[in-house]
Amino acid sequence: MTDMSDDRLFAELRKIDTPTITNVVATYPKNPLCLGLYNPWTENWYTDSSIRCIYPEMGPVIGHAVTCVYGLPDPNYAGRLSFMDVVDALDAMKKPTILVIQQKWPPELMAKAGLAGEIMTTSMQAVGCVGMLSNGPSRDVDAIRRMKFQMLLGGVTAGHGEMAVQSVNVPVSVGGMDVAPGDLIHMDENGAVKFPSQHAGAVLRNAQAMLEGEARHLDKLRKARTAAEVRAASSGGTYTPKKD
Repeated sequence: MTDMSDDRLFAELRKIDTPTITNVVATYPKNPLCLGLYNPWTENWYTDSSIRCIYPEMGPVIGHAVTCVYGLPDPNYAGRLSFMDVVDALDAMKKPTILVIQQKWPPELMAKAGLAGEIMTTSMQAVGCVGMLSNGPSRDVDAIRRMKFQMLLGGVTAGHGEMAVQSVNVPVSVGGMDVAPGDLIHMDENGAVKFPSQHAGAVLRNAQAMLEGEARHLDKLRKARTAAEVRAASSGGTYTPKKD
């Protein structure tokens, strides 16, 4: 992967915005810095506009995905799984982790189930979880803000009724992104992106190189004052006025 430790690798990845990560994962397949890990339009590898970042001021977080599905209690499946099974899965995964919860409710309840509050989140954080991604709402966002725990959600609401864990560490789909257990999730106020953990070192190197190139490009654009100068900056050249 890379010569640096996972802790240092993740610390460096947290310095990079999620759109830049998507750029090197798959967005620009013709760019030599793009790894082309997915077909950018046909595969579900980043979240859509249905997901809202609750704490944009926190900046990016990254972690190994642990997944679960929540829904209404099923009398035919009662007692099989509980939230402690989710905690055990978080504890067993490489750290840090991000919990990805697919909420499956009847349509009339989908916007009302404030799933993970302060107690659930504190339990998750105790075993190395740094954030949660879910297609439904959550609650207690004022208390969780003080915990420095990132949440990307379908919304916020104040309450919920009886609920149950339907499965743990299975493939899920949240906000248009398909996630498998162990995928790396990078997310910030722009949304979330996934990629296989074995590519983390290459993602970091290419993202750093892309940011350096963009900085040079932006420096030229900020100095431009005419369309010709913008065109020259965008083509990598230098504008030279024509002589009379």
